[in-house]
Amino acid sequence: MRLLDGTSLRGRVTIAYGLLALGLSLVLAIVTWSIVSNYLTEQRRESAISQTSDNAAAFRFGLYGASSPCTPARLRVECGSAERRPGVTVMDVLNSLPTSDSAASMVYVDSEWYSLTGRPEDLPQDLLESALTGTTADQRMVVGGQRVVAVGVPLEQPGNALFQWHPLGELDDTLQTLRITLIAATIATLLVGLAVGRLASTLALRPLAELTKVADAVARGRLDARLDAEEDRDLGGLARSFNQTAANLERRVAADARFAGDVSHELRTPLMTMLNSMQLIQNHRDELPEAVREPVDLLGDDLDRFRRLVIDLLEISRDDGGDRGSREIVRIADLVRAAADATAGRPITTVEPRAEFLVMQADKRRLERVIANLVENAEDHAGGCKGVTVAPGGLGVVITVDDAGPGIAPEDRNRIFERFGRGETSGRGRGVGLGLAIVARHVMWHQGTIHVTAHPTGGARFIIELPAK
Repeated sequence: MRLLDGTSLRGRVTIAYGLLALGLSLVLAIVTWSIVSNYLTEQRRESAISQTSDNAAAFRFGLYGASSPCTPARLRVECGSAERRPGVTVMDVLNSLPTSDSAASMVYVDSEWYSLTGRPEDLPQDLLESALTGTTADQRMVVGGQRVVAVGVPLEQPGNALFQWHPLGELDDTLQTLRITLIAATIATLLVGLAVGRLASTLALRPLAELTKVADAVARGRLDARLDAEEDRDLGGLARSFNQTAANLERRVAADARFAGDVSHELRTPLMTMLNSMQLIQNHRDELPEAVREPVDLLGDDLDRFRRLVIDLLEISRDDGGDRGSREIVRIADLVRAAADATAGRPITTVEPRAEFLVMQADKRRLERVIANLVENAEDHAGGCKGVTVAPGGLGVVITVDDAGPGIAPEDRNRIFERFGRGETSGRGRGVGLGLAIVARHVMWHQGTIHVTAHPTGGARFIIELPAK
């Protein structure tokens, strides 16, 4: 069973059905082969003995006639050497025997061998002894590469016997046909078993497939996804437990989102006061003592990071709180060009001609935030944005953002899209770790995908695929 360790559950059920069908078909084939082959072989043997016995009777009549003084009751008791019919030779009688399927006919009369075809020395010794001593005998043998059944029938006179070979070619052909038929039936039964197993596994695992689909939706952020199998007698308990867990998780996430949103809103007023005060202080920076200027600059940087953190928290809490946004038809090239160039403060967008008129149903605010976050991330933490490209492909349109940084290590390429997840080896230590998480959430909201790779000439390349027409 270790061979099936890497096989899916559906594959295991299919293979189990196939093996069951194979086992049953093998048993049936073996039993059928044993019964039929034994029956046909025995029928052929009895037919050969009957034909040889009839030929022996015809030989006796042709050689001795009906007035032969020897009868079975007087054999070996009163009979001596019977008188042959005048003018009749053994070979004449042997040639006159009725046509049969025998391959050879030989007779041993009065201590002499007479043969039409075949050689007496090819006869098995035990068959020869049995027939000459008055007992009908048969034996299967191979003569000249041909399988035959040899039959020896004693004549009325003691020590005389008729021997014939009956070929088994037709029997062998019949058995070969039966063998091929049984093998083909076994293979067909195996295929039918695999097909039935596939169908049965599909029907049996359909609820599990639904569970997998719903669980995947929850993992992707659709916390309102639920199973519809609560009334199922077998899966009702599992469905109710899963739905209850998903509902609790949805309530918890919503509560956390409300908490983060409330905290962020409460922080906006003191934050604006601090930012305004810091702007006033920076406007009079030249009037400050030299020893105070550096702490003021550091405080200004931290306040700016604090401002970004509050804005990002508000954005995430809005998504977690169930904000459905508003969809409208947008021309992707125009939106990306405006958002990227405005964020970088210079033209950095390249649009391929075939992508110029691609459109999609999108939330403009979310999609603009995706582009702005990626460009801002490249400008502030990766040595600058090398360019943004819009091209057809993937799900419909592919947007790439290239930076001039040291790149992102492969082990960090998934972690950077988590909340407060920053690559340890990417050199991006000054970010708060929410910008890329927001990007991933907004791209997923549009049924798109995002991943990061290495740029051929160095740096990181963020690739977004969105459904477009």
